[in-house]
Amino acid sequence: MTSIITGAAHAAHSAAANILETAQIKEGERIPVKPVKENDPRQRFNIDLSGKNLILGIPGAFTPTCSSQVPSYVADYDKFKAKGIKDIFVVSINDAYVMKAWKEKLAPQGTGVRFIADDRGEFTGTLGLVFNATEELGGLRAKRYVIIAQDGKAEYVGVEPDVSKTTITSATTLIEKL
Repeated sequence: MTSIITGAAHAAHSAAANILETAQIKEGERIPVKPVKENDPRQRFNIDLSGKNLILGIPGAFTPTCSSQVPSYVADYDKFKAKGIKDIFVVSINDAYVMKAWKEKLAPQGTGVRFIADDRGEFTGTLGLVFNATEELGGLRAKRYVIIAQDGKAEYVGVEPDVSKTTITSATTLIEKL
């Protein structure tokens, strides 16, 4: 039994190391398609990035900085739509239950902003936008980033140098950039 647990732990550690070593996506590159979840924890799908879309990566639902950043995307949703954004995806390495509960807390009247659970970290990992947050959040998490995508390609990639800050990933900054 010990060898099974040891083997599983080694496999998980190796997978985590590979995710952390993935090169960060660059402007002009195609955004990899990896399955994620939204609302239903049993249903995986690929995000449709046709048209112009915005992907906001955050370290964790319900965390203080994320919970102060994301409401401005919800409040400014119509401004983003007016600038030609088809969908806004808030992506976090959390499970679908957590993302759904967080969406309901932040937007009890509803919102067009889509809260996406990258529960396995595959989507964020292939973007090269994962960091080790084991001490604070218990494992690998998404860096704080924003991607403006046009027909599946990264038109703009902005990554906060300090995940506790929201300077280049603020809704106001992005609206001005568009």
